[in-house]
Amino acid sequence: MRTTLDLSNRAEREFPFSVKEFRYLASLVYERSGIVLAAHKQDMVYARLARRLRSLGLSSFQQYCELIQSEDGASEIGSLINAITTNLTRFFREIHHFEHLREVVLKESSLHAAQSGQRRLRIWSAGCSSGEEPYSIAMMLMEGLPGLERWDARILATDLDTSMVEKAATGCYPESALHNVPRTMQLRYFETDTSEYDTEWTVASAVRRLITFKQLNLLGAWPMSGKFDAIFCRNVMIYFDAATKAKLVSRFAGLLKPRGWLYVGHSESLLDNQSSFELKGRTIYQMVA
Repeated sequence: MRTTLDLSNRAEREFPFSVKEFRYLASLVYERSGIVLAAHKQDMVYARLARRLRSLGLSSFQQYCELIQSEDGASEIGSLINAITTNLTRFFREIHHFEHLREVVLKESSLHAAQSGQRRLRIWSAGCSSGEEPYSIAMMLMEGLPGLERWDARILATDLDTSMVEKAATGCYPESALHNVPRTMQLRYFETDTSEYDTEWTVASAVRRLITFKQLNLLGAWPMSGKFDAIFCRNVMIYFDAATKAKLVSRFAGLLKPRGWLYVGHSESLLDNQSSFELKGRTIYQMVA
């Protein structure tokens, strides 16, 4: 009988990583963040945590699990969640959402302000990653709300990953990150600093003043009490199981104004939550009256 040698990546791993250790870490991630790590994600988890093991001077995932379980392990859980979290974003990603925000939501808000005299607007970027989404929202407000300086307009931007929140708050991006931003908007809403090696673009202070960045676990307590006109939660719920997603959508409904708007990611759907929302466009939902 001919024997086939297993030359997979698992045989060449730098750090031993057993199924038992993966299941422990996966259960911990789910408990703390709601993110579901199925069995086929083991290689992904290894790749994202191997760098963390090196920085801690550990030689195996067993040692890493023991560290988390120790008295000093509580602070490491945050680093674990940060390493697992996917942070893929860009300015004006899924542009139809921002066009809808400008052409529908902001026009409705302007009409209501003209009738009531109340110029208040609140938008939440839930899962803001490195900041491109809330800054895109802010630029739409600058473009779509005449007399914005007379408005009480604020954007809340939150993310589970503390390192992403810190990065987003700086508002600094390499030139390559701005390829989706029209040139006129680049010149209007960014400042440049050219060094010997690269050009860095910083979001203008007038745009940054519209946004408050905070670390927030969507599965934990929410300190917000006021109602939002719109919530962006895009490409976040794909990591949750059905029960967690349903609970989160219900909580969003509780924080939206009547007929408020919820934007979700291109592969997400609220078809199982039609009692609270109705589909109004591609991955655009409105609260049922």
